[in-house]
Amino acid sequence: MLAPLAACSANSGPAAAGNTGTSGKDGADRPVTVTVTPMGRQAGAGKPVEVTATGGRLTSVTVTDAEGRRLTGKVGPDGRTWTSDRKAVPGTAYAVTAATRTEGGTPGTTRASFATAPADKVNKVDWRPGTGTTVGIAQPISLVFDHPVENKAEVERQLKVTTSNGTEGSWGWMRDWSGRDRVDWRPRSYWKPGTEVTLNAALNGTDSGTGGWFVRDYTTTFTIGARQVVEVDLDRHHLTLVRDGETVRRIPVSGGTPGGDKRSWRGTAVLMAKEGTINMNSETVGLGDAYDKMVDYSMRLTWSGMYAHAAPWNARWFGNANRSSGCIGMSDADAAWFYGQVRPGDPFEITGEDTKGVVAPENGFGEWNLSWTEWQQRSALR
Repeated sequence: MLAPLAACSANSGPAAAGNTGTSGKDGADRPVTVTVTPMGRQAGAGKPVEVTATGGRLTSVTVTDAEGRRLTGKVGPDGRTWTSDRKAVPGTAYAVTAATRTEGGTPGTTRASFATAPADKVNKVDWRPGTGTTVGIAQPISLVFDHPVENKAEVERQLKVTTSNGTEGSWGWMRDWSGRDRVDWRPRSYWKPGTEVTLNAALNGTDSGTGGWFVRDYTTTFTIGARQVVEVDLDRHHLTLVRDGETVRRIPVSGGTPGGDKRSWRGTAVLMAKEGTINMNSETVGLGDAYDKMVDYSMRLTWSGMYAHAAPWNARWFGNANRSSGCIGMSDADAAWFYGQVRPGDPFEITGEDTKGVVAPENGFGEWNLSWTEWQQRSALR
């Protein structure tokens, strides 16, 4: 914890400090009494700082931490109370300077200090997409928390999404594939290309519950790229890249083998990452020792292990039958071209009669398989 700053005021306590202004004629112009909440050297964090004047008015208030960072706020219409815009954060010492004016018009200054208790546990956030990136039209904003979030509504209130064109969207909570709490923001429908998006997660000083305190803010800014949709028809064994409504190329593929655990998922999956050449081991996805090989041009679609990738060992099935272990395979040449065309956030709209089912919201970015009403109901503020 930063060392608390000593109070400099007419009174002895940091929370109820006297004004340095002088009395008016015949002593009728009494000094202003200023009260600061919270108070003490182990004060509770997570609430706004409030400064109250009795016997006069506040003209300005400055609250800074030991690093000189200001906690902004505003004086109320009656001039009696100032409230900070943000909450006091854990493990921080604050200095308060209040400029006042007595009922008789005499100016004065009050100084006080307090310090908040340190956090016993800190909650952190992993977020997507990264700042400065250009992503596809189905990319959600996704925050995954290190520890459980019990105060979901309070956390969601601190999350602000702004767009260059007023895009409508909503937050939705879920349990991530990793088992951790997660909240995503998706538009009502696919993003408009060229949209500029900013997330400001003003979480510093917010208590997540038993998962601990947030002790920093998070922000990311990204841009939506071209309108690209990958249409995957498992019944006809091909995928089609559609850009701005025009077919760019159709590629023969082979999907998951019908009739068992090797079937592919259907519905809308979102390209999560382009992972290049990776080792794929069937034991990691519950398929025993079916395969263990290096795979080129790997494009992740779900956390459960569905990819689009090069699969030259399945060449005879491309365009003819589904004989993979669940992924969407294609030739080396087609995969190399396709890998260079798509970007994270592009939707893969997958259809097929014999599949494992629809991609779940938490399995990658499967929230597009929920209706807009269903998605809105996942907000903690509904």
